[in-house]
Amino acid sequence: MSNAKQKRFPQVTLETLPQESRGLAQEILDISSLGLAGPYNVMLRSPIFADRMKRLLDYLRFNNSLPMRLSEFAILIQARLWSSQVEWVAHYPIALRNDLPAHVADDLKQNIRPRNMQPDEEAVYDVCMNMSKNHKISEELFQHAKKVLGEQQLVDLIAVSGTYVTIAMLLSLGEEPIPEGKTLPFPEAI
Repeated sequence: MSNAKQKRFPQVTLETLPQESRGLAQEILDISSLGLAGPYNVMLRSPIFADRMKRLLDYLRFNNSLPMRLSEFAILIQARLWSSQVEWVAHYPIALRNDLPAHVADDLKQNIRPRNMQPDEEAVYDVCMNMSKNHKISEELFQHAKKVLGEQQLVDLIAVSGTYVTIAMLLSLGEEPIPEGKTLPFPEAI
């Protein structure tokens, strides 16, 4: 079975974009494992939004206060909650390269609370899951997460998590497929 699904938005290329969007597109090409596909294919339909979202993603992916291991874990949590195939395919290898234990990611992929998490991983998991499912966290979890992560990391965690909900929604809107040759992480979701 081919992973290629008809896109709702035809794939943009550097050449098909308006001149004023090409600089941003080149910046995306310089850092994205997906090129201009995935969320960028959808985002570039709104050039000002795409530019501002790219700047936010630059901070959240490369400069926020969380260790990349935790940042990528938060992204994977949203990918799993949204069954976001593209998000998972793009971020799973990044998470592993940044020392998220494979068993943590693999349990998450199976919709199992990851076993043997480090205390900071548990805080990330609990905050992301409670915020996503209950739209709030208890005072006890807040105090615990603040103690484990600190205030800035806790705020950055929410920013990462919420932003990657937006990315998952953009991917869903465009029905963006995973790259050819990759295996669907959540075949039950199609």
